[in-house]
Amino acid sequence: MHLLQPQQAKRWDEFVSLCPEATFFHRSGWQTVIERAFGHKTWFLYVELDGQVQGVLPLAEINSRLFGHSLSSLPFCVYGGIAATSETGRQALDHAAQALASRLQVDYLEYRNLRALHAQWPTKDLYVTFRKEIAPEVEDNMQAIPRKQRAMVRKGIKAGLESVIDEDTLRFFSAYSASVHRLGTPVFSKSYFRLLKEVFGQDCELMIIEKGGQIVSGVMSFYFRDEVLPYYGGGTHEAREVAGNDFMYWELMRRACERGYKTFDFGRSKHNTGSFDFKKNWGFEPTPLYYEYQLHGSEAVPDHNPLNPRYRLFIKAWQKLPLRLANLIGPHIVKNLG
Repeated sequence: MHLLQPQQAKRWDEFVSLCPEATFFHRSGWQTVIERAFGHKTWFLYVELDGQVQGVLPLAEINSRLFGHSLSSLPFCVYGGIAATSETGRQALDHAAQALASRLQVDYLEYRNLRALHAQWPTKDLYVTFRKEIAPEVEDNMQAIPRKQRAMVRKGIKAGLESVIDEDTLRFFSAYSASVHRLGTPVFSKSYFRLLKEVFGQDCELMIIEKGGQIVSGVMSFYFRDEVLPYYGGGTHEAREVAGNDFMYWELMRRACERGYKTFDFGRSKHNTGSFDFKKNWGFEPTPLYYEYQLHGSEAVPDHNPLNPRYRLFIKAWQKLPLRLANLIGPHIVKNLG
């Protein structure tokens, strides 16, 4: 069992690129992002046999007075857990993680799996993911969108919206921060998004939707193998009037199709939310996510999400804060939520 060191990052990423179980969130760059953006301790474990990597498990430790002490794979990421090519490697990583959680005396160990690993562990039946194949031809993708949602895309086209790729995160951040503020959610820092772009380079893309040269909406997407994952997105107040977000996701799909990508990963949503309904309207079907917990110091699965009634008053108060103040305070809160 080994801890990832900078000189081994290339070997780690070569394994991740070929391992069928691995995702974008298993890439070694998340170690840099989580440590530099949030200051959390990481434990990126890997196991090898005869000099060949057999499995990886990226873990990060969050120790917060407000939100507790956790070891998770992986905070700030929708997928995680063990990615391995052998059962021996999988078991070795699993045992090492459990032993580490015990030694650190965390409240819980969390795996964010795409498939169930520990049937006996408590789970959180809260999240699903939406993934769909991208057709080879652009028009086939347009026709695959259900009629009412397709009309919204065409509304954006008729409004004269255009998409451009941006190398700077500032315009994206202006749309994203305004959007999450309306939802009553603390925002990540500007430096976090700059770091994502710096670490992942061309695999982290910023697409801006404009109308008459003015920003309407923006999305930060990740590219991994033959997949595109729109991960952070948001729009200005005008976006709703001109179907800015609808047009934005269509443009991302269209561009991905033309570049030969095969899968559109619409990402994680909670049951019974607007985000869930929006993705269903595109013709995507939900697939369960298996968030599993081994409880150590805690007696219950964590419930740090906006649907928790405990946070209702906080959300309403946050929505009333001036945007500049919310953007100043938000990063200090969200860094411990994971």
